[in-house]
Amino acid sequence: MSEIVRYNIGVDSPITPDEPLPPLPQIPRGALVVVEGRAPIWRYGLALHLLHGSPAAAIAFFDPRLGAVVIASHSPAFQAGQVVDI
Repeated sequence: MSEIVRYNIGVDSPITPDEPLPPLPQIPRGALVVVEGRAPIWRYGLALHLLHGSPAAAIAFFDPRLGAVVIASHSPAFQAGQVVDI
């Protein structure tokens, strides 16, 4: 299993799209980045866009009922829709 890096984009109060995302954590090449936190759906889209050019092998969004759901992958080790138990 690849290294797992968590990226929390959660917010405690209503925000607007001009509120910046938190700085990216260190992402080793080939890691699985799991985006998590209570936030508007558009904030998750902004995070995906930011992470697309990272060295991550795959990006997943955390769903508390399922686990980490892979939404983008540049590696045969991860498939879109795959649920990773973290």
